[in-house]
Amino acid sequence: MDEYEYVDTRLFNNSNDSSQGHEDFLQFSKFFLPCMYLVVFICGLLGNSLVLVIYIFYQKLKSLTDVFLMNLPLADLVFVCTLPFWAYAGIHEWVFGNIMCKTLLGIYTLNFYTSMLILTCITVDRFIAVVRATKAYNQQAKRMTWGKVICLSIWVTSLLVSLPQIIYGNVLYLDKLICGYHNEEISTVVLATQMTLGFFLPLLAMIVCYSVIIKTLLNARGFQKHKSLKIIFLVVAVFLLTQTPFNLVKLIRSISWEYYTKTSFHYAIIVTEAIAYLRACLNPVLYAFVGLKFRKNFWKLVNDIGCLPYLGVSSQWKSSEDTSKTCSASHNVEATSMFQL
Repeated sequence: MDEYEYVDTRLFNNSNDSSQGHEDFLQFSKFFLPCMYLVVFICGLLGNSLVLVIYIFYQKLKSLTDVFLMNLPLADLVFVCTLPFWAYAGIHEWVFGNIMCKTLLGIYTLNFYTSMLILTCITVDRFIAVVRATKAYNQQAKRMTWGKVICLSIWVTSLLVSLPQIIYGNVLYLDKLICGYHNEEISTVVLATQMTLGFFLPLLAMIVCYSVIIKTLLNARGFQKHKSLKIIFLVVAVFLLTQTPFNLVKLIRSISWEYYTKTSFHYAIIVTEAIAYLRACLNPVLYAFVGLKFRKNFWKLVNDIGCLPYLGVSSQWKSSEDTSKTCSASHNVEATSMFQL
């Protein structure tokens, strides 16, 4: 949780903002951000739990993509489970003690980094699967082994870069009890790490890899091409729209401290933060439900729990399953790799 989410009213003593405007902001932040936390928590909990259930009980880990898509919802799920604590603290104050403060800051940060690094790996994996399709298919077993090593390395790396929050996180009183880290030097290091691993690295990977993928798809033949391009643009657009505003605000704040004394700037912080957290809800849709195999397993789950007859889609599901089997048997490796985008 970012330390500047909480506002020390002493910062506004020399501000040109009216006291009434500041009071309005406090009331807005007291309800807006906790409400958004709870929305992201509920949607993220349902979506990521569903993905995990399908991967555990229905979809065997047969490819490197499956390994990454198993770890992504796990990271997002643990991430959203910390949000109710921050929601309560936003409405009232931090009442969970110093140890819980350090623990939740660590869990929150660990899974933030893990999620972003896995998104980067998924981007690179898609690049290899499309641009080097034949080689990737012939080395599936080797890629699976490397994928598990990479995922383990991501979790370990994320834990290491989360240590500053765990070590220096504590509970302080600033108008109310808050949980955060309040060392200026540590805040600078944390911000630089978040910007690098949590934004610029995934963004650079998307720009480079998806540019080459798009070029490859435009020169390829197959009915999946246009659908794959739409998915690519959607993935990049969602990442830019959800992550860029918050990271831009954080960057401005680190460069010009005078913005931090303006009430309007704090509105920008909490609104863009809420938008950024929507990624935990959107990741299951963008990275799992777009896949044909995953959707088929989803309908199997719905059928097994007895919901399919009530939805009135039993015959359509069976027809879709038969069609997908016929299609999958007729497509070559390259087309299948492109379709999994």
